Amino acid sequence: MPTRRELDEAEIRAHYDTLIKGLRAKDLEALKSLYGADIVSFDIEPPLQHVGIEGKLKNWEGAFATFQSIDYEIRDLEITVGDEVAFAHSFSRLSGTLKNGQAISGVWVRYTGGLRKIDGQWLIVHDQVSVPTDFADGKALLDLEP
Repeated sequence: MPTRRELDEAEIRAHYDTLIKGLRAKDLEALKSLYGADIVSFDIEPPLQHVGIEGKLKNWEGAFATFQSIDYEIRDLEITVGDEVAFAHSFSRLSGTLKNGQAISGVWVRYTGGLRKIDGQWLIVHDQVSVPTDFADGKALLDLEP
């Protein structure tokens, strides 16, 4: 019989599967169900932080407006689960076809997510996306792969 932690980890993995499906379907309502109302997001796009569910969804709306079709991948997802908090980290890549028909392969980014169990449901309350940087020339290293 699975332990509580194993069940919680499986639930969180399913949560990220729903994130992938929601992004591919460009479904804001599906995405909204995954985040806490007070999420703080340090995403790859400006500004430095997005605060609250409206800010997070506005960020995804921008991506949906740019892409005709979207693909999203998560690799090497690791999850650490406590009683009421959990964190996850992975490599992620957003790719697809722009509205003008140009295919974009995307870049691999580093993802970290903080989750809380709120009313019995795991919700993402913090996320951070980053890319490695070569500090000698100040440029992001966008061609790295996991």
